[in-house]
Amino acid sequence: MNNDDTRIRMALEQVPLFNGCLPSSMENFIRNGTVVTAEKGQVLFLHEEPASRFFVISGGWIKLFRETLEGTQAVIDILPDHHIFGEASIFQNDIYPYSAEAVEPTVLISLPLSLLKSEIETNPKMALSMLSLMAQTRRQQDQELEHRIIQNAPQRIGCFLLRLANQTAKGPVTIHLPYDKTLVASRLGMQPETFSRALAKLKEATGMDIRGSTIEMKSLEPLVTFACAACSSEFPCKDLC
Repeated sequence: MNNDDTRIRMALEQVPLFNGCLPSSMENFIRNGTVVTAEKGQVLFLHEEPASRFFVISGGWIKLFRETLEGTQAVIDILPDHHIFGEASIFQNDIYPYSAEAVEPTVLISLPLSLLKSEIETNPKMALSMLSLMAQTRRQQDQELEHRIIQNAPQRIGCFLLRLANQTAKGPVTIHLPYDKTLVASRLGMQPETFSRALAKLKEATGMDIRGSTIEMKSLEPLVTFACAACSSEFPCKDLC
């Protein structure tokens, strides 16, 4: 087994979707997978392009977005390691439902959509894994919609920070923003100036110390009290950031 095969296997084993994959099918995915390196800003595919591949993130961050009629980007999600994207194309007539761009230098595992479609059609466990993934995505989208309706801007930033933190930590906590503040603002559906004002209000309310992309707190308790007051989920939150 070469190094690429080893990396592909390790990456797929970290993705819950492949938990229901038959051993023979897993080997088939590994044989037909390729390791791809994307530079910062590189576009992997565009919204409504024909889809033949889907991807697993093996290192780095990927931004999913659509462009508005005015040419601005509407950020759908920003995905870290061990996440997949492009797989929903099999339910969209093999058309990508969004565009994908590397936020930073990123390593990806590229896999044929045809293999995924075949596995879902013949393996009930894989089909259930796919349904579970879709349900999890829907729950996250529903919660984000709830947050945009009932949380104010500082609370939404606080919620985002809590999902980056070690939620079981006691005592001082340090959080590093994974990408620049402009992109964080887009991810949260805010204009950069709104984000800056809201971050200042969050700092005042919780006593956090902000130095560039690093945020330090004496404990998570003030942030939990402030951000979770307008949320139907209990802390600690298990949803994706």
